[in-house]
Amino acid sequence: MALTGEVKTGVKDDILRTVAIGSCLVIVAYDVKEQIGALAHIMLPGKAPDNKELQKNRYTVNALSELITTMISKGATQKNIEVCLAGGSNVLKQKNNTISQQIIDSVLENVAKQKLEIKVQSFGGYERRSVTLDVETGCVYYTIGDGNEKVLWNFIS
Repeated sequence: MALTGEVKTGVKDDILRTVAIGSCLVIVAYDVKEQIGALAHIMLPGKAPDNKELQKNRYTVNALSELITTMISKGATQKNIEVCLAGGSNVLKQKNNTISQQIIDSVLENVAKQKLEIKVQSFGGYERRSVTLDVETGCVYYTIGDGNEKVLWNFIS
């Protein structure tokens, strides 16, 4: 289970999961050739300040860097990594809430800088999401609110 501000990597028969994705955004990454997957549950845009070393992966730049580094350490190649994105909801239904959009913009900008291909994205609305990656099959499942789990993307098919 990847909690807010965590990056988790898996291989072969691992199942990676994160829940309670509200205004946060989750990057689901997968190396199709090596069947290595990862999740980063991002809470804040930009890069962590120097005094946030223990909480650095809550921030987009740090979490994405950690995601790529840990995948490569397990045998992935950056040019083979593809991603799906989910989250960015206004779960508190606040009219002036801009944090969700700031996180989305930060993730999109930094994923592009890393030259990673985005296969699909599920953003916005007012309900929380959950995401599960079955590393063996390359299948990404998600829920919105209390809805049934659906396939978001299959990296292998």
